[in-house]
This record gives sequence, C-alpha cells and structure tokens, in this order.
Amino acid sequence: MTMKWVGLILLLAALVVGDQIRLHRPGHKYRLSVSVDTPDGVKSASGVFAVFPYRGYDVSGDTYTRGDALFVDLGRGKNLVALMMHGEKGEEIAGMNYVALRAYRATASNVSFANLGRMTGSVPVTGGLIPVMVTFANLTDPRTARVVSPDDLAATLGAGYRLREVSVAVIRNGFWPLDFGGFLGEPVTRGLEAKLPWWDGTEAPAAAALQAAGLMAAANTSFDPRAAFTRK
Repeated sequence: MTMKWVGLILLLAALVVGDQIRLHRPGHKYRLSVSVDTPDGVKSASGVFAVFPYRGYDVSGDTYTRGDALFVDLGRGKNLVALMMHGEKGEEIAGMNYVALRAYRATASNVSFANLGRMTGSVPVTGGLIPVMVTFANLTDPRTARVVSPDDLAATLGAGYRLREVSVAVIRNGFWPLDFGGFLGEPVTRGLEAKLPWWDGTEAPAAAALQAAGLMAAANTSFDPRAAFTRK
C-alpha cells in the first residue's frame, strides 16, 4: 500500500514538473549576428535570445524575450549597440519577439510562430526588422548615446564604417532549463555590464541613454527603459 502511494506521489510530481516545463520552456531560441565593415576590417558580434510564448491558463498573457542588447566593439574607441526595441523612435517594444519569425517569412518561408523552432540556416535581417542601433561616444556615460542609421553608419561613426550584415538563425532549445552550454544547448547570452561600464541595472541611467538618443520609448511611463538593454 505504501509503495502504491509513493508511486502515485512520484507520478503527480512528474506531471507537475512536466507541466511547468511546458509552460515556461522557450518556444524557440535564435542567434542574432551583426557584422560591420570598419577601417580595420570586419568587426562582428552575436547573441542568443530566447522567446517564450504564453502557454498559461489565464485568458490572456504576453509573449516575451530574454536576452541582452548586442554590443559590437568596432575598435578605435567606437561601438555599436543593437537595442531590444524596433521602430524609428523605439516605439515597438515587442519586436524582439518576432525578429526570427519575420526574417524567415521575408525569405518566402510560410512558417508559423509555433513551428519556428524547426527552421534551420541563417537568414538576413533587413529594413525595419533591424533593431534600433545606438553608439556611445563615452562608454562610461549613458548621456552620450546617439542613434545610428543602419543605412548610413558613417554619418555617426565616421568614414569607413558600414553595416555589412545583420542575420538571424534559429537554434535548438536544448535541455532547458539545464541549457548551460555544450550538448545541453546554448544559454541566453548575458554580460552586458562588462561591455557598458555605466550599466548598473538601475532605471535612471538606462532612461538617460534612451532620452539622449531621442527614443520615444523613454518617455513612455509604461515602459521600463532597462528593457531596451536587457530582459530577464
């Protein structure tokens, strides 16, 4: 009789754990890559983002993305940061949820959001699909942020700088939540604080950076400006 109850408890525990994994496992992960032509050659960076669709039991819920803004060290004290927002003034906050979906669809692939994790290969990210890009004249001061046009990096960064490519590739989810690397799967890329010395995880400097760059989202009281740089 005791073993019967133990077995039942273990079964219930397995069902609960399995349901939690189903609810919170990423719908897909993608790697966003940015390459820039500079006077010293091509400079590039990439980062892994995880997209979590809402699978809860409430009537409604939000899809969200985890990851950090993508930092490209261009050398000579110059940099380029792809923020986690879209639109001319950063008004599209949810755009990072759909970067991969929209990019694959732009290549004439009629893939659904639910089946996006099955896609393979890298595809270009162009036009309005490119996240808002900024540069910091002084990496220790968020108030030196300036928007950079993907079509004309030289206007802000100087002669010899040109956006070579932005691309996205869906990657395997791995054994989430045990995706610590290797065969377990690639984790979401972190480490923004090591690249932006002014970043301390608080709201004020993040808001100062967005305001300096003239991004509308900074004035939106419902938007946490930190979400332009990192999402947990």
